[in-house]
Amino acid sequence: MLDFPRWKVASIIGLLAVLCALAIPSFFPESSTSKWGAIPHPRINLGLDLAGGSYLLLEADTADLANSRLEVMRDSVAGTMRNGTPRIDIGDISSRNGQLSFLLRDPSQVDAARERLLAITGGGAGMSGQREWDIAVVDTSRFVLKPTEAGLTQAIDTAMKDATEVVRRRIDELGTKEPTIVRQGATRIVVQVPGLQNPQALKDLLGKTAKLEFKLVDETANPADLAKGIAPIGSQVLPYPGNPRGVPFIAVKRSVIISGDQLADARQEFEQQSNAPQVAITFDAVGGRRFAKVTTENTNKPFAIILDNSVISAPNINEPILGGRASISGNFTVQSANELAIALRSGKLPVALKVIAESTVSPDLGKDSIRAGVLASVIAAVLVIVFMFVTYGRFGVYANLAVVINILVIVAVMAMLNATLTLPGIAGFVLTIGTAVDANVLINERIREERRRGRSVIQSVELGYKEASRTIFEANVTHGITGVIMLLLGSGPVKGFAVVLLIGICTSVFTAVLFTRMMVALWLRKTRPTTINI
Repeated sequence: MLDFPRWKVASIIGLLAVLCALAIPSFFPESSTSKWGAIPHPRINLGLDLAGGSYLLLEADTADLANSRLEVMRDSVAGTMRNGTPRIDIGDISSRNGQLSFLLRDPSQVDAARERLLAITGGGAGMSGQREWDIAVVDTSRFVLKPTEAGLTQAIDTAMKDATEVVRRRIDELGTKEPTIVRQGATRIVVQVPGLQNPQALKDLLGKTAKLEFKLVDETANPADLAKGIAPIGSQVLPYPGNPRGVPFIAVKRSVIISGDQLADARQEFEQQSNAPQVAITFDAVGGRRFAKVTTENTNKPFAIILDNSVISAPNINEPILGGRASISGNFTVQSANELAIALRSGKLPVALKVIAESTVSPDLGKDSIRAGVLASVIAAVLVIVFMFVTYGRFGVYANLAVVINILVIVAVMAMLNATLTLPGIAGFVLTIGTAVDANVLINERIREERRRGRSVIQSVELGYKEASRTIFEANVTHGITGVIMLLLGSGPVKGFAVVLLIGICTSVFTAVLFTRMMVALWLRKTRPTTINI
């Protein structure tokens, strides 16, 4: 019991001193700690309910995703039929009623066409083992491809996982602290951004699908047909709000010459001559070579820069564009150009998202919550301290010191983990204050029992810590299992509570068992009392 060498005492005191020092910045305003320079000042981030901020509920446009899958499959079918060996001649591919259909010009190629369709649809089955597309032959030479419900469900799940990560990257680019971004159900994403009082910029940024494409302009299109939405075969009509010819539509080739997937970077810059804001983009190695090749082969022809199925501009290719760089100009402000650059850097959203619910939490409400939480914590701490002192005397003082240090250690650990404190987290703090002395109650009561049995002071303390420790660890393991389950399966407030609970379990065992045992050992070794008041 008395075997606490100096190195062990110094290690425990040193560790706790460092952790308590790291907890200090969290008790000062951020405006003060930012002036501390090179001095480490980790601090706890406050959640939406404490710091105020914005809440958005996004929902995926599954109809848009289904149409996108049709377009991708349409391009794949056209490519594999017309560019394969031998070439399979087909008519125009129709995409009506949520399915694809096309006619073979040579009915004898039905089997060959089926084999190629099975190849591009994964043999008719996706990663889940279920068919993603149904392939049927009508009237001996017309193929019909229809997406299955299982395939669409799998595609939505994959798209939502990717969309969640894209949303996270875009919000991180804004420089906000500790946003909460989680999926809700099959097609929704919850976004909470503490400290952001005006969600409009966030809504504008998240509303951009950021699907960037470069396509050649179809100069054979009839302007009268464009107004009716009619384009030549192999082309499509897209809106062009800034068309200098005054017609708000333009015809472009369906084939994409280069897409935003091949971007390496996007930055907001200023045009040298007019000083107007623009977005400078840099392609990766593959995209740069592709862009150079296309612009070389199509010199003196216009091409369209398309963002989210709307043409931004349609400049003329005056000369080959080498070096893998280009710029997007238009009626941009500095803010809108920067938002577009962020959207392009973070990647395109695999599915369009729309805001279906939003709210803003006032910082004043958060201050009231913090005030109430701090008051509850102080009252709980004072009552626990008084109870422990009155009940256990000197041993109660040791337990009280352990409680105070335990609170500071929890704050320090949360600050180092860059964790977010929410209102349920404060509830976890209050609970931790009470449970932090559980271990000392068990130890002190066991010491009392040993004294009543007639054992000496040192033997009673030794057995009290030894026998109670087993019960303490078992109890905290059960608490820890509950906390881990809440952390893994919970979301939002439940996770905030679980984080504080798990940290409190670990720190309370350390302070309540090892730290108090060290203080008791040092006192016993120094005074060698023959009786104790406990």
